[in-house]
Amino acid sequence: MTSRELTPKEIVKELDKYIVAQTEAKKAVAVALRNRWRRMQLDDELKEEITPKNILMIGATGVGKTEISRRLAKFVNAPFIKVEASKFTEVGYVGRDVESIIRELMDSAYHLVKNEEKEKVKEKALIIVNEKILDCLMDDYKKSLKVDSNDGKLAKENIEKFNKKREALRKKLEAGKLENEQIEFRVTKQVHTQMQIMGPMGMGEIEGQIKDIFSNMIPKQKEKKIMQVKDARKIMLSETSEDMLNEEKIVNEALRRAEQSGIVFIDEIDKIASVDKIKGGDVAREGVQRDLLPLVEGCSVGTKYGNVKTDHILFIASGAFHTSKPSDLMPEFQGRFPIRVELEDLTAEHLEKILKEPKHALTKQYEALLGVEGVKLQFKNDGIKELAKYTALVNQKTENIGARRLHTLLEKILEDVSFNASEMKNKKVVVDAKFVKKELKDIVDDEDLSKYIL
Repeated sequence: MTSRELTPKEIVKELDKYIVAQTEAKKAVAVALRNRWRRMQLDDELKEEITPKNILMIGATGVGKTEISRRLAKFVNAPFIKVEASKFTEVGYVGRDVESIIRELMDSAYHLVKNEEKEKVKEKALIIVNEKILDCLMDDYKKSLKVDSNDGKLAKENIEKFNKKREALRKKLEAGKLENEQIEFRVTKQVHTQMQIMGPMGMGEIEGQIKDIFSNMIPKQKEKKIMQVKDARKIMLSETSEDMLNEEKIVNEALRRAEQSGIVFIDEIDKIASVDKIKGGDVAREGVQRDLLPLVEGCSVGTKYGNVKTDHILFIASGAFHTSKPSDLMPEFQGRFPIRVELEDLTAEHLEKILKEPKHALTKQYEALLGVEGVKLQFKNDGIKELAKYTALVNQKTENIGARRLHTLLEKILEDVSFNASEMKNKKVVVDAKFVKKELKDIVDDEDLSKYIL
């Protein structure tokens, strides 16, 4: 699925499969994505002038800010990176520098394209790998046959015998009857450079690049391995696929994807907003905003794959803004996020839908997990309703953490079932309103206790 095929309505419909409510936020990202496709249809001169309309999402934790962006990137196959604004510091201070965001985005684009290319050559690589496996399986048999004393090749009378045996093994291999056979094969030895650079935060990226340089300097060596066919195939397939790839083509496509369809999600943007100009911490906060500004406005960042232009990367920032407000951000920074979307707090009705409607809803996940142990877990509608009601109540009484509270309450009510599941094979557990009340009522009613347990 690509953005070329998706209209804004189709994007929202796709997001609805995984995320409940937040229609305005879904519309905003859908339009931003469609605008990218529209821009690509224009002539080169006008195309360069049109920049993405970055989005600022405002809403409490657990309402779906991150999930909207992550799902969006996933189903349009775009390079995506999520970072937390609070992890970065102004240049000259201890902490990560903001350019590492683009380096990580480029890494994401590279691996995305590489996996796609591997998938394209997989069929051809598998044919080569199966031939290599047959060579390994035939090795002992070949040694038992008589060879020509002049050239060391198989004697004429044994060639037909050898070919018949190979074809018989090929049929067995294709039928999956040799998966547990042991074979000996040679594979490129993995080189691990043991090195650690002591320095301030952010040195990890330089350390990784130096390790890559030293790894490439060491000559590649082959080593013998003995393992089952099914395991050997995975290793041989990975290595054969790698040999068939065009590295230059992958890097060029990854650079294009990062620049033209990359999505950067900056969480906790409210943590770098300057609430009180007198406080000293605001110097560092404003410094991070100043450093982020060139990335959002458009600049060139050096990576190990080449320079990445950030002019057309879509930036989505989000924050709860409990103790600050968007106007506390620098005016220049605010201006780079023209689309503002406020996400609504989740009600009991929303939480009930979250437990039932999404493609991989939490209730379905727990049913599948306990099903592995042979326990038939069944959530009744009244049980789901009661659980949603208690979740909304706890969010109201304590800190509001949105849908994340559902994980806590589900773990609490299913604690004993999960612990004893291995001894409950073929048993049925029904989670109804009575079951939920029994497990949660005393804790929820005791406000002091609920602050620590839920």
